[in-house]
Amino acid sequence: MTFTTFSKHTNQYKYLKERPQWRGEHLMDTGIKIEEQKMLDSSVESNIFNNLNRGRVAIFIDGSNLFYSALQLGIEIDYAKLLYCLTAGARLLRAFFYTGFDRTNEKQQGFLLWMRRNGYRVVTKDLAQLPDGSKKANLDVEIAVDMMNLTPHYDTAVLVSGDGDLAYAVNAVSYQGARVEVVSVRSMTSDSLIDVADCFIDLDTIKQYIQKDPSSGYNYRPLSNTSL
Repeated sequence: MTFTTFSKHTNQYKYLKERPQWRGEHLMDTGIKIEEQKMLDSSVESNIFNNLNRGRVAIFIDGSNLFYSALQLGIEIDYAKLLYCLTAGARLLRAFFYTGFDRTNEKQQGFLLWMRRNGYRVVTKDLAQLPDGSKKANLDVEIAVDMMNLTPHYDTAVLVSGDGDLAYAVNAVSYQGARVEVVSVRSMTSDSLIDVADCFIDLDTIKQYIQKDPSSGYNYRPLSNTSL
């Protein structure tokens, strides 16, 4: 992998069942049975994080950015696998998922409910109608503020986004003594963001470990194009 140092439809989402223990500690509540999910083995973890002392980790996921990254990679993200992968070798403080919210989209409401019940803190903002008819919500400010406010409580921030607008916040967090890992698709990641991060992980190199297995025992759908 590339590792550079420097209501109605809600019942579609079957809630997972048991809490796993990783490295002898309860790190998060995914509720997923180990035998139902193919998780990363220790060799994969060591290849990704190379015995880094990551300490306590806070994860900040730009939902829109990740959605388009998954489209580019041609995969559907398994969010339980993603969380397991990003917390490998560390203790999870919080995992935040930021997304625009469409109040009329029941599929999205079911998806976000599944996320809340499976280890994520979901942060939403109502979609704004643009002059061209499209809908968009920018949550860069929310991500930056949360990263800054929580700095005293974590050792490593994992930012799942390639948005260069977050480079200033990443740099500020680094000056507070926290390590910052940026995770995204290289072709969709701003050089300015990579330059201020401690390391960059290309999603393309770990996609086999985070993509949804069609035969998995639960089901959810990614956010639609208009729900971001």
